[in-house]
Order: sequence, then structure tokens, then C-alpha cells
Amino acid sequence: MKEEDRSNRKRKRPRHRKARTQKSSSNRKDTDDHQVQVSKKIDSDEEISKGASRSSAFLDKMRARLSGGHFRMINEKLYTCTGSEALNYFKEDPTLFNMYHTGYQEQMSHWPEQPINIIIKWLKDRSPSLLVADFGCGDARLARNVKNKVFSFDLVSNDPSVIACDMSNTPLDSLSIDVAVFCLSLMGTNFPSYLQEAHRVLKPSGWLLIAEVKSRFDPNTGGTDPDTVSKAICELGFTYVSKDFSNKMFILLYFKKKEKHSSKKREIEWPELKPCLYKRR
Repeated sequence: MKEEDRSNRKRKRPRHRKARTQKSSSNRKDTDDHQVQVSKKIDSDEEISKGASRSSAFLDKMRARLSGGHFRMINEKLYTCTGSEALNYFKEDPTLFNMYHTGYQEQMSHWPEQPINIIIKWLKDRSPSLLVADFGCGDARLARNVKNKVFSFDLVSNDPSVIACDMSNTPLDSLSIDVAVFCLSLMGTNFPSYLQEAHRVLKPSGWLLIAEVKSRFDPNTGGTDPDTVSKAICELGFTYVSKDFSNKMFILLYFKKKEKHSSKKREIEWPELKPCLYKRR
């Protein structure tokens, strides 16, 4: 009888091992299924993340294009209207000024060198007692980077140090300024009136510094001959000092106001300056 019981137990053991094996196999399958589900969820989350990233990049690209389009539109407007018209244009919607300068800064970021930096260095090499008028100052970078007293003028003032006005009619007294600066700001169709205002406020022997986009003074690309511009400025009552054409993107012209100049008004033949219209990037 005992032998028979032992024999029965031996025969039953394999069934227990098989049951345990089936259970273990079932657990492994459940684990594998769970891992597959987790993996699929991770893949799904990554795809969603990539999709959101692509969508965000697309929206950023569209915003940049829209912003660039607005900048080019405003830029063309400023080059093809008078200073007083531009002043009224921004008075009607001051946000356009910020939009323009955001686009302007983006364009300048592609330039290997900034003309305002050369003007800043020029002033730092001279006496800090010189009084400066910055016509078309933008963000008033010149005033922030020199020790000189700088009167900053532009069409809109977003800074207490900037005076909003038409640059052909500033509040400065006659014969009160040592240096007049036009850094990429001879934009209006009546630009000669800006230079006439600079002549009015400058002291005898005062400096006139002009930085402009090079293509505007390149006859090979439809620009004006710089000598023609210089001649007109000299007839206004300045002496030509020098020019710098070494930069790829812009030129610099240096003049000094004559000590004595005839008060008799003369008709000056001012050349037409080519607008600087930026291409879509």
C-alpha cells in the first residue's frame, strides 16, 4: 500500500511542475505584453512631441515671414514719403514703429559690421564735451555708448531720452551742436530738408557724419554717384573731408560746416536717392 502511494505521488509531481511552468509562462507573456504597450506609448508620446515641435517651428516660421513682410512694407513706405507724412503714419499707429525696428534689427544682425559702432568709436576718439545730434536715432544706441551729451531724434519716442519729431524741424537752437549724425536715416523723399536742419543747428566747423547703405550710392546698381551727393551737400555750406567705402554693406561720408557761408539762398540740385528695399529672405 505504501509503495502504491509513493508511486501515485511520483506520477502527480510532473503535473505540478507543468502547472508551475504554465503559470510562469503566462506571467512572462503578461510582462512582455506590458512592455510592448509601454514601448508603444513611448513611441506615441515621442511622435506627439515631434509633431508639436514641428507645428511650433512652422508657426514660428510663419510669424517670422509675417513680421518680415510687415517690415518690408513699412520700410518701403518710409523711403517713399516725406518726413511729416511718416510722422503722421506712426502717430496713427505707434505699434508700427516697434514692428519696423524689430525687422530692422533682424536685418542688421546679418551685417558683419554695424555703422553705428564706427561712429561710436569716432566719437570716443574725440572730446566728450562735443554736443551731438543723432537724427533718426532708433533705439538711441549712440547716446548710451558715448560720454557726450547726445540729443536723440526719431519719429516715435519709446524712451524718455528720445525726442519724437520730424527731423526737418527739431527743437534745437541754431549754431548749438558740434556733431550731426545720420546713421541709415536719410530715408524720406525730402531728405535734403534734414541736411538743411543739420546745417542750421551745427556750429561753424561742426561735423556732419553720414552712414548709408552702399547700394544707394552705387551707380552700377542704380544708385546715386556719391560725388553728386557730396557736391550738393557742399553747396549747402559744408566742406568735404573724407569718405570710407571699405565696408561691404555701407559707406561713411564726413563733412565739416564752413566757417563762413553766404546767407544768400541758392538753388541746389539735389540728386534722388535710391530707396533701400530689402529682399525677402
